[in-house]
Amino acid sequence: MTSSLDLTRTELESAMAARAPGRDAADALCVSCVGLLEVDGVAVSVISGGTSAGTFGSSSAVSRRLDEYHFTFGEGPSLDAVSSRSPVLVPDLGAGSEDRWPAFRDALLEDGIRGVFALPIMITSACVGALDLYRQRPGPLGGEALASAMVAAQLASAPLLDLISGARTVEDSEVDPHADADDDPTPDMDRVEIYQASGMLMPALGVSADEAMLRLRAHALATSQSASQVARAIIERRLVLERDDAHWPHDTNGSHHSQPDPERGSP
Repeated sequence: MTSSLDLTRTELESAMAARAPGRDAADALCVSCVGLLEVDGVAVSVISGGTSAGTFGSSSAVSRRLDEYHFTFGEGPSLDAVSSRSPVLVPDLGAGSEDRWPAFRDALLEDGIRGVFALPIMITSACVGALDLYRQRPGPLGGEALASAMVAAQLASAPLLDLISGARTVEDSEVDPHADADDDPTPDMDRVEIYQASGMLMPALGVSADEAMLRLRAHALATSQSASQVARAIIERRLVLERDDAHWPHDTNGSHHSQPDPERGSP
């Protein structure tokens, strides 16, 4: 007799098979998970060296933006799921007892997200990322839904393996089964604008690459924006970060904030 988990696996595999390998398959997996798991948004986070290397797959542009908060704030359930190699389940971010990731939590609550669940994605012995589920209403991820989410996290390893294999040279294209997560070769995803903006800040502020990135992320924190929003404003010359630390960053219109990102809506 076919179990519900077998049916879930079959449905997810079919959705991924209908799309091109890699990012398209990851997106298809996330979109399918929204309906199957009764959540509002799903994303596949890539984690390298203990930090977010990007969002590889997502069910929508809004889910991708929500997931980027891991990079902007340097904290969140995905990072903890990878470091612990175990699921991180938060049924209600608004609960008084929930004090983890204060910046990440406040940003999600402001965006109307109450529940967040992160499951580690393994490739052989390496934990390379997390499947992130976002829900607007509070409440636990039920037993069957959680089991299905774990199946989805297993399947998410396939498109990530395509990514990793594609990033390696022909000589070392095979995944080392003994590789540690810190040695993961996954390239940064969706960070082109951020690195471009930090490159513009280096000569403008007379700082190192690390300091430029720190300034960019600090402004994102101070203005409740994502790093990509700030980077986009810098690239488009709508935002200028001053050399003098005594002054607040300002945009070309004299405001302390760059223009808001239009990508708002349901996860």
